[in-house]
Amino acid sequence: MRLFSLLALGLLVGTAGASYGQTTPADTTRQAVNTAKAPNAAKPNKITILPVPVLFYQQETGAGYGLGGLLSGRLGQDTTTRASNARVQFWTTQKSQSLVQFVHTVYSPGEKFYLNGEISSYKNRLYYFGIGNEAPAVTNAHRSFLDFQLFIINQRVQKSIAKNQFLGLQYRLSRVYNLSQEQGRVNDDGDQINPAGDPATQNYFNLDPRLDQRQRLNFSLSGIGPVYTLDSRDVALAASKGNLLDLQVMFNGKFVGSDYNFVRYQIDARHYQRIFSDKTILALQFLGQFHSGNVPWYGLAGIGANLGGTLYDNANLMRGIYEQRFRDRQLMTAQAELRQHLFWRLDGAAFLGVGQVGYNISDYTFGGIHTAGGIGARFNFIRRDRVNLRFDYAFGTDPGFYFAIGEAF
Repeated sequence: MRLFSLLALGLLVGTAGASYGQTTPADTTRQAVNTAKAPNAAKPNKITILPVPVLFYQQETGAGYGLGGLLSGRLGQDTTTRASNARVQFWTTQKSQSLVQFVHTVYSPGEKFYLNGEISSYKNRLYYFGIGNEAPAVTNAHRSFLDFQLFIINQRVQKSIAKNQFLGLQYRLSRVYNLSQEQGRVNDDGDQINPAGDPATQNYFNLDPRLDQRQRLNFSLSGIGPVYTLDSRDVALAASKGNLLDLQVMFNGKFVGSDYNFVRYQIDARHYQRIFSDKTILALQFLGQFHSGNVPWYGLAGIGANLGGTLYDNANLMRGIYEQRFRDRQLMTAQAELRQHLFWRLDGAAFLGVGQVGYNISDYTFGGIHTAGGIGARFNFIRRDRVNLRFDYAFGTDPGFYFAIGEAF
């Protein structure tokens, strides 16, 4: 669970004047009116560059620091085309973990094509709790360090087939390598528990009955499949109205270089609307991920925040639960968020999420539902494209703070 420093927020606010081409909604409206009167007038398609210092702390990695950036703007001269964005970031930690990442969401001029992708290289240290939907009291006893490197290429290309509807293909490669497990389990503070003692305190990654020896070695997952998207959101990073329905099927197999054969089915449905007044937005999301075949531990569906990338369309799932703390073949989760404009460029938010994983959907029970929620603040950094800096405090099995660009979903 990353605990982001408030210093990062202060640095970002301090650099607000450095962005290029920033305009207010009123400016954009005036530009549109002037354009209608004078066809040769400049249209609001400037690209904004937002620098993002990265500072955080988490028990398993120590302090982390780095630099990121966001490019946001409309491509072409068509004012009905939604703003595209590209994000890059690099960070490293005291214990030598690191991330280099490029993520993009691009609407071509006239929205004839929709491109969404990620290229990431991680040097990870995460807690491993095991596989399944067990209660926190059980999984806490399994907490173990897991170090590994991860390389991801995830790209999709879709063509417009009707207004706000896109159809195309997605390819995803995940390479897991250099796995290393420290001896012994750790407590809530990250301290080892009797690492040289009885077998019950050995690293659980080596003992988990759901893992075979092959899964403890290097492996690659490679898949390709069709993807359909209905996207009527007004703004991708911070929608105030509209819907998103994203349906995808991913066929992983040796025919595309995968070490495991399985099929992933995913549905991501979101709805946004103003309620009470233009200052209050209700955001809803349901995400289901379902698997058939032989799925290794990394390929399983997981509950937890900071999943990012294009697999979840950059969503944060159930803030307040550690990254993929609960993982299994089938996942269903839903979350709701109420976003309220306060004053100037500041907004507030309250959110709640529920979810469950299982080997089969028939394994789901009411008692197995996990919940998480919290409150947050937003700073509207780029008014024209509605780019928000998000700072949340979430409660759940792993309460903590979250700092990021853009809304959680």
